[in-house]
Amino acid sequence: MFKKIIKGSRKHSKSDSTDASSRPPRSGNTGSDLNPNLVVNHASRPGQGAPPSTNSSSPMVPPPMSAVEPLPLLRDTPVSERQNLFMRKLQICCFLFDFTDVLKSAREKEIKRQTLLELVDYIQSGSGKITEICQEEMIKMVGINIFRSLPPASHENTGQGASDPEEEEPYLDPTWPHLQIVYELLLRYVVSSDTDTKVAKKYIDHSFILKLLDLFDSEDPREREFLKTILHRIYGKFMVHRPFIRKAINNIFYRFIYETERHSGTGELLEILGSIINGFALPMKEEHKLFLVRALIPLHKPKPIAMYHQQLSYCIIQFVEKDYKLADTVIRGLLKYWPLTNCQKEVLFLGELEEVLEATQFAEFQRCMVPLFRQIARCLNSLHFQVAERALFLWNNEHIVNLIALNRQVILPIIFEALERNIHGHWNQAVHGLTMNVRKMFMEMDADLFDECQREFAEKEARAQEVEEQREMTWKKLADVAAERGDNMLTV
Repeated sequence: MFKKIIKGSRKHSKSDSTDASSRPPRSGNTGSDLNPNLVVNHASRPGQGAPPSTNSSSPMVPPPMSAVEPLPLLRDTPVSERQNLFMRKLQICCFLFDFTDVLKSAREKEIKRQTLLELVDYIQSGSGKITEICQEEMIKMVGINIFRSLPPASHENTGQGASDPEEEEPYLDPTWPHLQIVYELLLRYVVSSDTDTKVAKKYIDHSFILKLLDLFDSEDPREREFLKTILHRIYGKFMVHRPFIRKAINNIFYRFIYETERHSGTGELLEILGSIINGFALPMKEEHKLFLVRALIPLHKPKPIAMYHQQLSYCIIQFVEKDYKLADTVIRGLLKYWPLTNCQKEVLFLGELEEVLEATQFAEFQRCMVPLFRQIARCLNSLHFQVAERALFLWNNEHIVNLIALNRQVILPIIFEALERNIHGHWNQAVHGLTMNVRKMFMEMDADLFDECQREFAEKEARAQEVEEQREMTWKKLADVAAERGDNMLTV
């Protein structure tokens, strides 16, 4: 008995002598410790000790491979043997390699790459219907390859402060030559007309989707682009997963907004949501309105908004175009998160504001026009010429000018002072010229109102001048009294 144990341990050591980096990882309790490469036996199919199935359409999981060796091509194999060969090829693809060293295991890497390409071609061509057990093993193989710990982000390096994400060089994953083909295989499987969602949803489940979403934090833009396409296709094909996907994306946004303010895939996730929002049915569900208020509008808060603002703005506009009554909510949300010291961010906000106002109706505009134009007046007087210029460009939009004209009695008194101060004191000539154009527009719009505002402004300036003169006189008297007392003290 002792000799048998020793013999078994020697065999085990021999199998362990192969390159550890090229071994398929274990994904659960295999029921045997003699071979670490043994595929997991689920309760849904017979285990290793169970009698073989008599159903030829459900092949058994072949014994694990101890090394990467080339196999015959699927197209050259009889149809009756293709499923078993397909399973063996999946096992080859479960071997993982060290891509930091180009020369290490070069032959095995090439065999795996060619095998992955063949599997992609097989799925895409629809040469044969893939059995359920093959689908399960394929999704398991995909998970082994793509679900991994992402390398530390560049801003997490010890001793370095967080740098501007816009200035960072994109990280390119050295494993991409294989990862790309694995992602392509998953995409072809999801979009294939032969894929039965009732079967596929057993393996592309909530756990799989959460792990997929975690990968959106990858710094490699190529990987995020593939993930975006795949998740969008999953959302479209698996209706049962739609609420879960939306909720999971919400949670990613909450963590990004209120905790980390760092996430590489925010833009890609917003692109997916832009397409999802476009398909929302009317009247809009309360769940979707809460998503706008709790997730999308607060996404204006983080500092790196420039990285994803275009996609965020598209999502916001989709909401307003779907339901014009949301315009007031959106505009007040923008005012809540309006930047105080970041001029580039202000320019982005003004651009988005113009798009929102284009979709805003008269009643919604009236609800928010007072706080809105108080903020615009502050932007008009900004010393950063791009902010002032962008605010003045609002008057180039015909729809916005019409809204202003209909409410000029309220709006002109709010911004008149800002216009006058620009004309008399702004350093930038372009801003000065644009201000003159806006002033002329108001004058032509309502001459009486303009004259009244001008008179009130002149009176206000006169009062301010009087107060200033009075203050100077008070200070002069104090200075005289202090000087007199000082002379008396010197005399004493």
